[in-house]
Amino acid sequence: MLVRKAKSEDLNSILKFQLAMARETEGIDLEQSTVEKGVAAVLKDSTKGNYYVAEKNGKVIGSLLTTFEWSDWRNGTVLWIQSVYVVPEFRRKGVYSKLYGHVKNLVLENDDLKGIRLYADKSNEGAHKVYQKLGMTPDHYVTFEWLK
Repeated sequence: MLVRKAKSEDLNSILKFQLAMARETEGIDLEQSTVEKGVAAVLKDSTKGNYYVAEKNGKVIGSLLTTFEWSDWRNGTVLWIQSVYVVPEFRRKGVYSKLYGHVKNLVLENDDLKGIRLYADKSNEGAHKVYQKLGMTPDHYVTFEWLK
């Protein structure tokens, strides 16, 4: 399995993953053209974030997005992992672990990167167990949001 930074050629795979994830996790159908523009924007402009993909035998089987949070407390950047998706038949086979390991190595190799954060649905206990197994701990913050 190969983990690499996504390229523009990966747009369709990532788009498909994002639409599927929204259906699976929140039961919603996103507007495809909006998501396509959003994915394309990241692929064109790395200041928005970076997608990483897991590939097996030339097929993209998983992806995640990292975005940036400036931490004045740490004088550096914390990477947020978002938009995690693994093709169903490849789940529980270490795909996310490889993707996470890739991101963790990026942080370990760069003094300007200070850590990794992510959020998960409160009811997604399976995901919580995976994250904890990889050494992540629940933090003491509660996430609030307002979305237009």
